[in-house]
Amino acid sequence: MFLPVLLCVTLAGYAISAPTNDVRPLVVWHGLGDTYASSGIVQFGSEVKKLHPGIFVHSVYIDKDVKEDKRATFYGNINAQIALVAEQLVSIPELGRGFDAIGFSQGGQFLRGYVERYNDPPVYNLITFGSQHMGISDIPPCRSFDFLCEVARRAAKAGVYTEWAQEHLVQAQYFRDPDQLGLYMSLNGFLANINNEVMLPTARNVTYADNLASLENLILVLFAQDTTVIPKESAWFGSEAPLEEFDTFSTQSLSDSHDDQHPLGKLHQRTTARSIVPMKQQPLYIDDYIGLRRLDERGAITLETCPGGHMHLTGCWEDLVRKWVGQPF
Repeated sequence: MFLPVLLCVTLAGYAISAPTNDVRPLVVWHGLGDTYASSGIVQFGSEVKKLHPGIFVHSVYIDKDVKEDKRATFYGNINAQIALVAEQLVSIPELGRGFDAIGFSQGGQFLRGYVERYNDPPVYNLITFGSQHMGISDIPPCRSFDFLCEVARRAAKAGVYTEWAQEHLVQAQYFRDPDQLGLYMSLNGFLANINNEVMLPTARNVTYADNLASLENLILVLFAQDTTVIPKESAWFGSEAPLEEFDTFSTQSLSDSHDDQHPLGKLHQRTTARSIVPMKQQPLYIDDYIGLRRLDERGAITLETCPGGHMHLTGCWEDLVRKWVGQPF
């Protein structure tokens, strides 16, 4: 989602100063409603450079036109966007030996998608702030007068698993309804793929697990008062538990859920809080679909909490960036 005023965070799609060759560069992917060159991202890049003088900083962009770059956070095909970014990163000489990466909100799962599918040049440390690694189970409200957001939100709520939504609405492509996991696995165009949550175990991509497990460290940051990401524990690979009568882990139940009851995968009204299935209880972790368990067993996953609401980074980002970014090659 968008970054408020940390800083107001969002970064610039170019180096902010001459790089020092023995320091790992940094790549940043901004969030929903933001742009690669917003004042917040530029400021964040400047703050990183104060901590790590000489570091090369690159901000991912989908379009150099900032209006189009913002639009691409709401509309577009995530798979195509990640492929475009992979071409972008491989073309930058300063990134040739690899880099550390920071993903703000949805930029975090997009960077994870890059690691799993491409990872050339490779990522060393990946930090994600408030990202939706296990998706969202409701579409968050928009800021006042945000027309782009409102149109996308209404379209998603009308039919999140329709072919059109899965091709064109960014948030729909990481929407994961715990009560419609059959539809999610069958029709979701992005998240189900990078999470290797598929109907047939033989269809899982083992390269995804190998690539993610190649990270030196994965740092997952949750915002304690986050009401934008539903559930906020998605930042730690947590998800809402399904309704009691729905057998989450039964293939038969998953198959049966793909019927005429929910032909469009419409959003259900959330009336009560759901219990959360934490990372280590996810089938994705237990059976190591994406290398998460391998990372954790060697002590390479760090769970961090920032106080405040979604993307309120004040007071919590600096220590993380000092520790995990800007190390020598």
